[in-house]
Amino acid sequence: MTRYVMAIDLRRCVGCQTCTAACKQANATPPGVQWRRVLDIESGEFPDVHRTFVPVACMHCANPPCEDVCPTTATKIRADGLVTIDYDLCIGCANCIMACPYDARSVVHEHKYAYGDEPMPPEALRADNSRLSVATKCTFCQDRLDVAAVTGQVPGRDPEVTPACVNSCISGAMSFGNIEDPESNVSRLLKQTKSYRMHEELGTEPGVYYIWDES
Repeated sequence: MTRYVMAIDLRRCVGCQTCTAACKQANATPPGVQWRRVLDIESGEFPDVHRTFVPVACMHCANPPCEDVCPTTATKIRADGLVTIDYDLCIGCANCIMACPYDARSVVHEHKYAYGDEPMPPEALRADNSRLSVATKCTFCQDRLDVAAVTGQVPGRDPEVTPACVNSCISGAMSFGNIEDPESNVSRLLKQTKSYRMHEELGTEPGVYYIWDES
């Protein structure tokens, strides 16, 4: 069995936004669409104020509400735990966007560029018509995981088959791997620490764990 998950150590995240930049570069998302974001949360009262940085994206839930409301079965759960969108089946109805409790999905209906109406050469090169008028979101870099299935490389250990955001994290706050493998990096890390998952009370069974203390 394989169930890919991500673990994010909130004690390490410094809010640098490198993961958001790496995601945008890897997936060529248009202006205004960011599949990975970092929330900046303040708590406490002056002078004892604390800041916590919380990276968020699609949680790749085991029980995703986005799947239940999709009228065309475009949203599916893969055997390895990834929640995917079939752009050929998606009709852009936005039901999934409204159902997602993590604000993780977007729809754009026309190409948008960083400067005006004309694309820069890299934008023109990477423009993808298949992602217009359909729901899009973080994929856990599924193209890399598909390569791992062929080459035998290990996601979370081998950079070539690990999500771009994890590879880019300058503080080592992000980890990725197969939680069903007791020897994987995420399994060992989660056994040694205390963690929570966002909106667990909704029964979505998110595939992203947030570490906040030692066990």
